[in-house]
Amino acid sequence: MKLEKIYKFLDSISPFESQEKWDNSGLLLGDFDNEISKVFLSLDIDEVLLETCSENSLLITHHPLIFKPLKDLANNLYPKAFIKTMMKKNISLISLHTNYDKSHLNAYFTEEILGFKNYKQEGFLIYVDLDSSFSCLLELLKQKLNLKLLKTSFCGKEKISRIAICTGSGGDLIPFVNADCFLSGDFKYHQALEALSNKLSLIDIGHFESEECFSKSLANSLQNLPLEVIITNSKNPFTLS
Repeated sequence: MKLEKIYKFLDSISPFESQEKWDNSGLLLGDFDNEISKVFLSLDIDEVLLETCSENSLLITHHPLIFKPLKDLANNLYPKAFIKTMMKKNISLISLHTNYDKSHLNAYFTEEILGFKNYKQEGFLIYVDLDSSFSCLLELLKQKLNLKLLKTSFCGKEKISRIAICTGSGGDLIPFVNADCFLSGDFKYHQALEALSNKLSLIDIGHFESEECFSKSLANSLQNLPLEVIITNSKNPFTLS
């Protein structure tokens, strides 16, 4: 199957033009005329993945490998070494980032991972109406995400009637959240202070933990294409010790 046809299919389900201005989703490496028979899906790229990927294949990631402008490929620092390896093996790369957050990933995480079936989506934010306490919500999330610890910022409101959810890093959305509690990852110190001032509790569900379902989510859409689709498991760069 031509790479161009795969790209057009991805664009039809999650338009690349809907990505944020600062983003770099789309075709990052490869040629539209490339013939593709095998596709690897991954949240990110690492050395193990590139060893696994066969020559002339397509790699589809959530996070763009090429994000900031590159002036050269002169050393083996990240991401240059990965790019050079991919060029040697003729591996093409497409990234679906903020466009896919809005079209699929936030909703998939909310419904398939957390189990909330009734929700509303407003841009990057998913809203779920609940009748819960903060402590019960916390225990539910630990169970669903298989985590023993979650970083929180509690504003004092134990009763939770509405939560907001954003996969990845959603701290910049705090001023626009209309809920009792906001679930996202990578919350910063001053963002927590801002949330407390706004009477908004935060639960940091982790950037990796909230987006590691990317591959399974996209595989559902690709299952009817004449391609061999391989789901790969990215590794969380952080550990608790």
